[in-house]
Amino acid sequence: MASATVRNVPLLDDDTIPFGEEDEMRDPSTAAQKYTHPYVTFFHLFFRGASIVIYIFCGWFSDSFITSFVFVVLFLSADFWTVKNISGRLLVGLRWWNYVDDEGKSHWVFESKNSSTFQSRINKHEQRIFWLGLILCPLFWGLFFLMALFGLKFKWLLLVMIAIALNAANLYGYVKCNYGASKDLNSAATDFVKTQLFKNAVDIMTKPSGTPQPPINVRPTGIV
Repeated sequence: MASATVRNVPLLDDDTIPFGEEDEMRDPSTAAQKYTHPYVTFFHLFFRGASIVIYIFCGWFSDSFITSFVFVVLFLSADFWTVKNISGRLLVGLRWWNYVDDEGKSHWVFESKNSSTFQSRINKHEQRIFWLGLILCPLFWGLFFLMALFGLKFKWLLLVMIAIALNAANLYGYVKCNYGASKDLNSAATDFVKTQLFKNAVDIMTKPSGTPQPPINVRPTGIV
């Protein structure tokens, strides 16, 4: 059974630069720049915005649902990977990830680089853009969900649900990173449900479509 953890755990045994210290090694003069990570900031918004734009306007360029589906999922996948592995770590000093211990137990880890030195190096413009992009895009997909549901467009509803799962996974992960260390955001039952959301989102990214999914055995006394 998976568990949620808010603590510092090394990603790999041979991780030569601890989490957050890659920014501390940067030239201090870059802190005065308006954007210290311009390319990361751009791609943080580009993939998210591109998936929404393609979803809205794909009918103008192609009548094929499969083509539109593939392009939207590709951009959603690129967005999920970029936000989870790059932009969160560099722009706001947060990281969430999963590891399996020696007993085969899965752990979800939510990390936050809270040192005063690192916090002083965070670019406020990039931090604002990060959170705006992280929060606003799921709202758009939520609106698309309602439109597809009430419009009885069930094939598009599947695509929107994939987008909501991937966007919500990153949103919850970074909110947990930001606030989870100081207070428990959810009850154990709610944490279990959201941990499964993480697992399903990662499965979409990592497992072939034809791979059968093992059944999830939910124990009433399980604690995430």
